[in-house]
Amino acid sequence: MEFQNVYKPEGYLIDTDQNKYYTSSLHMLEKAMKNGIILEGIAKMCDCTNMSLRLDFGFCHGIIPRDEAMTASAGSKDIAIISRVGKPVCFKVKAIIRENGNPVAILSRKAAQEECESFFISRLTPGDIIPSVVTHLDSFGAFVDIGCGIISLMCIDSISVSRIFHPSDRLKAGQRIMAVVKSRDYESGRIYMSLRELLGTWEENASAFTPLSTVPGIVRSIESYGIFVELSPNLAGLAEVRSDVYPGDHCSVYIKNILPERMKVKLVIIDTCSVGTPPPLKYYIDTNTVHHLSRWRYSPESSNKVVESIFE
Repeated sequence: MEFQNVYKPEGYLIDTDQNKYYTSSLHMLEKAMKNGIILEGIAKMCDCTNMSLRLDFGFCHGIIPRDEAMTASAGSKDIAIISRVGKPVCFKVKAIIRENGNPVAILSRKAAQEECESFFISRLTPGDIIPSVVTHLDSFGAFVDIGCGIISLMCIDSISVSRIFHPSDRLKAGQRIMAVVKSRDYESGRIYMSLRELLGTWEENASAFTPLSTVPGIVRSIESYGIFVELSPNLAGLAEVRSDVYPGDHCSVYIKNILPERMKVKLVIIDTCSVGTPPPLKYYIDTNTVHHLSRWRYSPESSNKVVESIFE
């Protein structure tokens, strides 16, 4: 049985036939070491005396020393190691030694990431669509694993067209998503990701709604001229100002009119409540068959206002 390395975010390999095959016995771990195979296992604990990660294969223990656990994107912060406990970590087998007569596998996450960088990350171009995993959220954006634990930033305005107050309004840590390479800085090596291009154009989102109907929404922002209510992650409408409505409120809204040429949905807020279910992410591009975007236009052709992303 022959396998080749696949460069995916951490967590994608752990239940694959390849991973199960090579982690089934000490002999197979030795074979993985010989063939340079990237594997995954759950970090069972962190030894805080030397900041090494410990794994348990059943037939032997694995150790990822601190220097082999760090990522270039995480710098030298020990919290980046501790936070992997209980989660999948990728690695390559560097050596198998004996301690008190028992086999111990010495592993390297760093080696797996260096190979991922060389054969996958370095070849990405703006517009490429790849699987990603949300690792953590900050007020300015979401950090996502784009391969073997290598982290990229998705700025808050790239998460969706509909404005949100915080990335947690749309995403959560551990969530698997598809994302688009927005841009890359070839000098620093940083890659920036985007999600909104996969969540549909104005017309695609608006086609799910009809005038004179009442639907659920979420209040996203309140301006002097009106209240923006999100109908779907890439579509918001405008309702008249009310004094009893607050950002984050879930509401029912009456759709007065839909105007494609102006990219506007006119709404009337019927009622509000503090809890509700946010609309799920829906991809309007078949990411199983489409792996690259050259250009994406959000606005309708009939609209004078052009909202688009150009990746070439």
